[in-house]
Amino acid sequence: MTNYKKQLLSVLASGAVMLNTVLPVYAGTVIEISGNGSDSNNTANVSLNTSTNVVQNNTAEIENYVDAEANTGGNDANDNTGGDVDVDTGDATVNVSVANAVNSNSASVDCCPQGDTNVLISGNGTHSDNDVDFDQNSTINVFQDNYADIDNDVYADAKTGKNDANDNTGGGVSIDTGDAEVNVEVSNTANANWAQVGGDGQGGQLSARIVGNGSNSDNLIDLYLDSAILVKQDNDAEIENYVDADAKTGKNDANDNTGGDVSIDTGDAEVDVSVDNMVNFNWADVDCGCLLDLLAKIADNGTYTDNDIKLNLDDELEVFQDNQCGGKGEEECKNDVYADAKTGKNDAEDNTGSVDGGDPSIDTGNAETAVDVSNSGNVNSYGADSEQDWPDFDFNFNLSLSWEQLAQLLGLL
Repeated sequence: MTNYKKQLLSVLASGAVMLNTVLPVYAGTVIEISGNGSDSNNTANVSLNTSTNVVQNNTAEIENYVDAEANTGGNDANDNTGGDVDVDTGDATVNVSVANAVNSNSASVDCCPQGDTNVLISGNGTHSDNDVDFDQNSTINVFQDNYADIDNDVYADAKTGKNDANDNTGGGVSIDTGDAEVNVEVSNTANANWAQVGGDGQGGQLSARIVGNGSNSDNLIDLYLDSAILVKQDNDAEIENYVDADAKTGKNDANDNTGGDVSIDTGDAEVDVSVDNMVNFNWADVDCGCLLDLLAKIADNGTYTDNDIKLNLDDELEVFQDNQCGGKGEEECKNDVYADAKTGKNDAEDNTGSVDGGDPSIDTGNAETAVDVSNSGNVNSYGADSEQDWPDFDFNFNLSLSWEQLAQLLGLL
């Protein structure tokens, strides 16, 4: 499984609001005016209205404060007489991992009424007046909103230094420190919206026919098919990461010693900090081509008939996608990282060895600092087959998935 899929599923596991399907389902609709006598006046008024409102809101306010220390240093071996003096410390290691995964919405809404609609005016007598008024309205509103306020403060220190071996007489003096290692990992994943509205052409058939009516009849079929779809997706993330990481093996003193070799040997000081922010993603697909077939027919009516079929198809679509990282007028999310690795500032001064002894020595380990800060987000994608040139992220990220692929990934199918 790719890192992106892992993070995606992690988001859905925490603070997720999911709506699998909303289906406006009708059985087959038949409207028929037929077989009525002469001079009759027949009217059918039919109105089918559906309204679907999906409102999904997530709010997360997270504050993590971590103060971690590992210290083997600060040892004193001073003013000793008559033997060797050794200060030997172990390793000091600090590992800190902070992971926040919050706020995800997923909605799938089918906008197509199911079943066939048949409208028929037939076999009515002379001078009859026959009217069918059919009105079908569909309104779908999808509102998805996420707000995340994440504040991570991490203070991590590993110290093996600040050891003293001073003013000793009569033997060798040795300070040998272990390694000081600090590993800090902060990962923030927040604010994702997925919305799919459409029937993928799975709607029914519409048939409107005026056939076989008597002379001088007046026949009218008036059809209104209206659709209004609004998709609004908003993400707002306020993220502040403050990391202060120190690894120190230095500041060791071996001064004013008499009568033996003097040695300071420090371990490595290593700091590794990784900050990864992945926030604010919108994906929307709207496809409401619901009608598979449309049949409008006027045939075999008598002399002097007045026959009309009127069809009005109105579709309104509005899609709003908005992302903001920083919030409250800030221009960006904020990362402050202070990383220090120190093995220096060791002193071996004013030492007097034996005639055959060696020179004082200071041997320090490596001081290494690695900082990786990755910010990715504020992505809007519209359309099932939408493709964009994504930045070269460190993780495998692809928003050009079809809805079926995404639904399978999310476990909806």
